[in-house]
Amino acid sequence: MRTPKKITVKEAIKLVKSNDNIVLGMAGAEPKLFIQELHEIADQVKGVKVTNCLPFENGEFFINPNYKSSFSTDSWFYGGSLRKVHENGNISYIPNHLHLAGRKRFEHTKPNIFVGTATPPDKHGFLSLSLSNVYEQEAIELADIVILEVNPNFPRTFGDVEIHESKIDYIVEVDYEAPTLPDAVPNEKDIKIGNFIAEKIKDGSTLQLGIGGIPNAVAHALLDKKDLGIHTEMFTTGLMHLVKAGAANGSKKNTHKHKHVCCFALGTKELYDFIDDNPSVQILNGNYVNDPAIIGLNDNQVSINTTIEVDLTGQCASESIGHRQFSGTGGQADTAIGAQNSKGGMSFITLYSTANVKNPETGEREEISKIVPFLKPGAAVTLSRNDVDYVVTEYGCVSLRGTSISERVELLISIAHPKFRDELRKEAIRLQYISGN
Repeated sequence: MRTPKKITVKEAIKLVKSNDNIVLGMAGAEPKLFIQELHEIADQVKGVKVTNCLPFENGEFFINPNYKSSFSTDSWFYGGSLRKVHENGNISYIPNHLHLAGRKRFEHTKPNIFVGTATPPDKHGFLSLSLSNVYEQEAIELADIVILEVNPNFPRTFGDVEIHESKIDYIVEVDYEAPTLPDAVPNEKDIKIGNFIAEKIKDGSTLQLGIGGIPNAVAHALLDKKDLGIHTEMFTTGLMHLVKAGAANGSKKNTHKHKHVCCFALGTKELYDFIDDNPSVQILNGNYVNDPAIIGLNDNQVSINTTIEVDLTGQCASESIGHRQFSGTGGQADTAIGAQNSKGGMSFITLYSTANVKNPETGEREEISKIVPFLKPGAAVTLSRNDVDYVVTEYGCVSLRGTSISERVELLISIAHPKFRDELRKEAIRLQYISGN
């Protein structure tokens, strides 16, 4: 049985050839040193395509426009770094639903090299991919070369993340801390939205939560619930608190009873300490965890996601501001539809009623409604109006399930900021969504 060769990161980047397709681990599972060093071979390669997802590390190979003839970057989910440098011209978004992201991408373009992160091997020769298996195992199976940055500081996790050293070509031994995400402190609006949602969640429900102040407010409001389950795309610090408090134990789940299921984890050092060597947390394949059919198998599945803008018919633009890519679809449609497949399930789309933005003509900041007659020109519809269930702002929670256009217009106006309600109603009448009589 073969064993992987130990190499330095400088030796690792020299394995890259012109026109290679490289796939990187996601978010906290990024290979930090490889990303930091890749630009060093810019004068030796052309046309190298790098695929990533929610990148944390600002690699010179995509930050610096001088390297764009050597490297281009396609991403399943933009973070702040990609938003800032999109104008370089060698960065593009990959439209996707998360549970099919890997399969569809790899049908389109086979990965030549996969580079990720892992824990050191155990006595049986098994490493753990640690923080993510959204698409990583899929890429490993297909890649010609597999390189892992092996790091003793990463949590050893369980599920579908185990990989035997015989499947790895090269190991780069590293010693940096795992990337963390601060625990967002909920503000007054977050708390109001969180309480609206928590009021509707029953004991024994199974949860999907994301990141940010609103999901954290929801998690805090659920601390007194009983027998909650977790089947979520991302395992967060907020979800960890529910487990530690005894509110989430998975005892009422139909699948993976007593297990907390996710396809990646991202959060604080406390979270990583919690999931380290913890068999109750199962990081499974993203194409399984986020499959709407699988999500719907648990009764009372609850999905909670955020959006940027909602139009009066219920269309949700959650990933772009007009034509400008801001983040990504991720698992929003997966989990929203999956929750509604569930017996007793509910899907919540949350947003603040307003935003303060810069007026492009005056340059001054102004308050605008995030419930609008039309989405901004070019906006991507992340969740179609056919798939929207509950919509929540700090002014209330309304159910659009089964409603007509005229009904949902009235419901959405009722949770818009009061200062914009008359204007929204006038527009709805003009558009003949509702009658003016």
